[in-house]
Amino acid sequence: MRTNILPVQHAVDIDQGGRTTAPGHAVEVADLLVAYLEQIGVEYVFGVPGGAIEPLYNALARSQRRGGIRHILARHEAGAAFMADGYARETGNIGVCCSTSGPGATNLITGVAGAYDNNIPMLVITGQPALPAFGKHPLQESACTGVNVLGMFRHCTRYNSLISHPKQLEPKLIAALQRATRTPCGPVHLTVPVDVFRSPGMPAAPSYDLRQLLAPSSMIDDDAVDTLYRMIADAKKVVLLIGGWCGEAAGSILQFAALKGATFVTTPDGKGLVSPHHPLFRGVFGFGGHLSADAALRDESVDLILAIGASMGEWNSGGWSDSILNERLVHIDESEDNLARTPMARLHVRGRILSVFKRLVERLHDEEKHASYEIERRRVSREVKGKVSDPDTMLSDMDKYLSDATPIKPQRLMRELGLLFPPTTRFLADTGNSVSWATHYLHPRDRRVGERRLLGGERKRTAGRRRTSGGWLRVTMNFAPMGWAIGGAVGTAAANPDMPVVCITGDGSLLMNGQEISVAVAEQQTIVFVVLNDRALGMVKHGQRLAKAEQIGCTLPPTDFAALGRALGAQAFTIRSPEDMATLDIDAICARKGPTVLDVHVDPEEVPPMNVRMRVLANNL
Repeated sequence: MRTNILPVQHAVDIDQGGRTTAPGHAVEVADLLVAYLEQIGVEYVFGVPGGAIEPLYNALARSQRRGGIRHILARHEAGAAFMADGYARETGNIGVCCSTSGPGATNLITGVAGAYDNNIPMLVITGQPALPAFGKHPLQESACTGVNVLGMFRHCTRYNSLISHPKQLEPKLIAALQRATRTPCGPVHLTVPVDVFRSPGMPAAPSYDLRQLLAPSSMIDDDAVDTLYRMIADAKKVVLLIGGWCGEAAGSILQFAALKGATFVTTPDGKGLVSPHHPLFRGVFGFGGHLSADAALRDESVDLILAIGASMGEWNSGGWSDSILNERLVHIDESEDNLARTPMARLHVRGRILSVFKRLVERLHDEEKHASYEIERRRVSREVKGKVSDPDTMLSDMDKYLSDATPIKPQRLMRELGLLFPPTTRFLADTGNSVSWATHYLHPRDRRVGERRLLGGERKRTAGRRRTSGGWLRVTMNFAPMGWAIGGAVGTAAANPDMPVVCITGDGSLLMNGQEISVAVAEQQTIVFVVLNDRALGMVKHGQRLAKAEQIGCTLPPTDFAALGRALGAQAFTIRSPEDMATLDIDAICARKGPTVLDVHVDPEEVPPMNVRMRVLANNL
C-alpha cells in the first residue's frame, strides 16, 4: 500500500473550476468520499467518466496530484468492475469502481454480479442527474423516476442506497463498507446525484477512522472448536477440503494437516492456495478436478472430512456429490449462507477460519508433552518432511499432456505454462474451457510447499512466499461471466506490478472483453494474455456434443488475435506447437513493461474435463 497519501486537510490545491481546497476549508462531498478511500489504503479507482460523475473525477484528480489515489480508465464499465475484483483479490483490500448514470451504471452490473456471487469486497459508485431534475427525463436518468438503476443493483449487492443529502455520506459510506467487508463479503453500491457530489460545507477530513471500524473480527465458537478437536482426536483418518475462502488461513491449515498427517484436496477456487507438490495434496475436487481427489474423499477408512471455506455450490462440491455431502462432513466457515448448504453435516463450526485453525494448532502443540503425541508427531515428520508429490500422476490423458502434436494440445499448453513462468506468477483462468484446463492440468514448478514449516515454526522468507491471500491461481465460480479474467488481470497487475500476471482466456471471452488489453498497454503492465484459439465457444461446443444436443451458436470465424493484440499496442506471438512455446523468451516477456498476447491455436477437438457440469445438466438438478 502507498504510504505517501496526505490527509485532505493538508492538501492545498486548485480544482478545474478554480476553487481552492486549503487547510481548514470545507470540501465537497466528492472530496470527503475520496479522503475516506485514501484513509483505508485504496490505491486505484477503476471506471469510465461521464457528466453525472464528474465531481468525483475532479476529486480523484486532486488526490492524484498530491500522490493519492490514481484512476485507471477502463474501456467498458464491466471491465472496470472486473478490474476492481482482481485488485481486491490481490490486495485483500476493497476494490473500487465507478461509472456515470444510465448505461454506464447498467454496464457495471455483470461485473458486480460476478463479485457478489464470489464474495469479493467492492465499492461501486454511480452518478445520478441533479435531484431537481428527477422525473424531468434528463439525459441518462437512472433514478426511481427513470430507468431505476438502484432497483437493479438491489439484487447483486450487500448494501445499496441513494445519497440524497450531503450529511448522508458518512453514515451510508460506513454502513456500506462494513457490509462489503463482513462475511459474507461482496459489492456495495452508492449512487450520488451530481448536485449532492458538489455540495460544499463538508468536514475537511474524515470524522471517523474506518481502519478501526473495518478491522477483521476474530469471532469464534469455542464450544464448537472444542467439539471439533475431540472429533479429530478420535478420528482414525481425516481428509481436508480446502476452499477458496481459506486464503489468510492457508498457512495454519497446512500446518494442521502436517501435524495430523491429514491428506487434503481443494476446490477449484482453492487450488491456488496450496502447492500442487505438497506431499499431502491429493488433487482438486469438483469442476475440472482429479479422480484422486474424489477417491480420497470416498475412501471408506476416512471417518472425518473437514470442508473449510467452501461455498458448496455446483463447481466446488462436485455437483453436490455424495462423496462430500454425507454424515462424515464437518463444515468450517464464517458464512452462514455456506453453512446452510450442508444440513447433513455432523458439525458446523462458525467463525473466522484463521482463528479456528490457530486454536487447533495451539491445542496440538499443547499435546506435545504426551508421549503418545510425540510418537505420532515423529511418524508424521518422517512421512512428510522433505517429500513432495508429483501432481502429474493425478492427471488424465498423460499422453496428451506430453504430446508434441500440432496444433498444440491444451493439456500440453498448461504444462508449458507451468514450466516456463516464474514461481511468483499470478495466473487467472477465465470462464469456459480455460478454467477447466487450468484447474486440471496447470501445475507450476517450484511452488512453496507451505506457508509455515511443516511441523511448526515461523514463516520461511523466500522469494516464493505468498504476498497475498488470493493464491497463485484465481478463478471465478458460480455466476462466472466470460471475460472476467481479462479485466481481473489488469486489476491484479495494478495491485502488484512487480509480479508477472498470466491471463488464460478463450477466443470467445477475448472477443467479448479484449478491449481491456488497451488498458494494460496504457498502464505498461506485465500481463501475458494466453488466448485459447479453437474458433469456437469451446465449452458450449463440447457440452452440446456430450449431451447429444444440436450443434448451434458456438462457431467463431478464424481470428488473428496476435494481429489484434498488436493493433491494441501489445506485443504478440502466434503459437501453434510446443516448439513455438519453447522459442519464447519468457524472461524478456516478464521484464517487459507492457502486455504480451499469445495467440495459441489449440486442438479444437480436445474435450475439457467437464464431467461434473454434464452430470448436473443431465440430472436437471
